[in-house]
Amino acid sequence: MRDDGTLDDPYAPSSPTADTEDGTSTERTTAASRLRAYARDLTGRRRAQVALATGVVCCLGLAAVAQVRDETADAATRGGPLSSSELAQRAEQQRASRGLDRAAAPTTPTAAPSAVATPADPDTTARARKVASVPPTDPAPVAGLDEDQMENAEAIVRTGRKMGVPRRGLVIAVATAMQESNLYNVASGVLPESQDYPHQGVGWDHDSVGLFQQRSSSGWGPVGRLMDPAFATRQFLAALEQVPGWQRMRLTDAAQAVQVSAYPEHYQQHEWRATRVVDAIVPAGR
Repeated sequence: MRDDGTLDDPYAPSSPTADTEDGTSTERTTAASRLRAYARDLTGRRRAQVALATGVVCCLGLAAVAQVRDETADAATRGGPLSSSELAQRAEQQRASRGLDRAAAPTTPTAAPSAVATPADPDTTARARKVASVPPTDPAPVAGLDEDQMENAEAIVRTGRKMGVPRRGLVIAVATAMQESNLYNVASGVLPESQDYPHQGVGWDHDSVGLFQQRSSSGWGPVGRLMDPAFATRQFLAALEQVPGWQRMRLTDAAQAVQVSAYPEHYQQHEWRATRVVDAIVPAGR
């Protein structure tokens, strides 16, 4: 009951503030402000994340571009023009076995066989006399050789022993002739003159002739002399003895030092056969 004697309405609002289903106007204002602030904060975070992701992608892209440029530059360096020294080196590696001039022509006179064969050292002369005092035998062919090949091998061994060349040199000479001419005295189809001399076949490898396929144009001697197995052997062995340390080399390296072939390892395959042939002609201990 109020002071004026009226009764209170039990269903009337307890406060004069005008409420609605969504709350008071003050509460609505506060909620809206918070929502806007949250939205701004969320937007800022998303922008920061996007910016960070964009930056990472850009960095990765720059790194990839740099790598590609480096690889491209490296590839260009590898595939670019070669220097003159590199070209010369490649050309040297691609030389034919006997298609080009021999680089190691003998430096001793080639006008007469005696000029090549005569040793200047008294010790060498004594050694040659001792070696030549025991003549080689005349065996039947061995190691798969035929009569002609065996006779040419005997010519090589006899000539080397007259020069006082050690057994190792004889093996190297026979193995070299096996590789170069298959131990046949071969004339050249390019040089008809060479066919005027006794020969056992005709080859077409430029002007290479004889057991060692030596070339007159490279200074090894006159064509007619090179068709003589004894003279050709003297020329080869004289050049071999000028190679420092040849007796301690592998057979293929010693032969290559004289022949200058594009296939230096091919001489090695003949070492066992050449050794057997020399042992048959000059038994061990003789």
